[in-house]
Amino acid sequence: MPVAAVLFYAACTAGERPTELRVGATTTIEDSGLLQVIDSAFEATHPQYRLRYITGGTGEVLEIARRGDLDVTWTHDPDAEAAYISAGHGVERNEIMYNDFVIAGTPEDPAGIAGQPEAAAALMKIAGARARFVSRGDESGTHRREQQLWRSVKVNPDTLANHDFYVVAGVGMGDALRIANDRGAYLLTDRATFTKLSPTLRLVIHVQGDPRLNNRYAAIVQKNTPRRDAADAFVRYLTGHGATVIGRFGLSETGRPLFHPGPAPIQ
Repeated sequence: MPVAAVLFYAACTAGERPTELRVGATTTIEDSGLLQVIDSAFEATHPQYRLRYITGGTGEVLEIARRGDLDVTWTHDPDAEAAYISAGHGVERNEIMYNDFVIAGTPEDPAGIAGQPEAAAALMKIAGARARFVSRGDESGTHRREQQLWRSVKVNPDTLANHDFYVVAGVGMGDALRIANDRGAYLLTDRATFTKLSPTLRLVIHVQGDPRLNNRYAAIVQKNTPRRDAADAFVRYLTGHGATVIGRFGLSETGRPLFHPGPAPIQ
């Protein structure tokens, strides 16, 4: 019997019913596979808790939390998270990990963006060539970063949907990658999900390394959660022993970690 099952069984036989902790997480954490690993690892060391995940884009997750339906959020949009806490919904923003966004596309690279050092300039070349681009279009952290990049070069992202080359997918990261692959399109993606799915895709990374592509994930305990002890325990795990789990995730399959634990370096 697996260790997690043994511990869970021992807790139940002792008459302790696990506390259900509701965690809202982004689709990038789920589609990369990290969510399932953290779930198993946390419950193995904390059999008194059972995690129940709701996944979606950052905007969707924070909205669900505003309604009081979550105990912890685990998202990747620092501006939205800061506003959320300022509005009195969350207790504290805890930086858990980071990686980066990249712009991927087909090997043919019709817009000629390969090696472009600035992500926003690459987007302008894509638009100028009217090369197909898939947007998450779901108010996720990835979508909002894409919008910020467009605005940095004086393009109103709200008008892009009027152009045939710009595809608003309205889906999570894994599905957006599959759509871009099927349509021979570019897209902005987090590196972890891209790396996880790359064996099934034709897409390659064309643009990376721009400081504007840093991708920071944070956990926030909800202010009025009745399960505060469980929520605090989960966040302590993510910043403690869970950091080791995060740092090792992806190493055996790809030779490099898909996420780096802790706050991102100041650039």
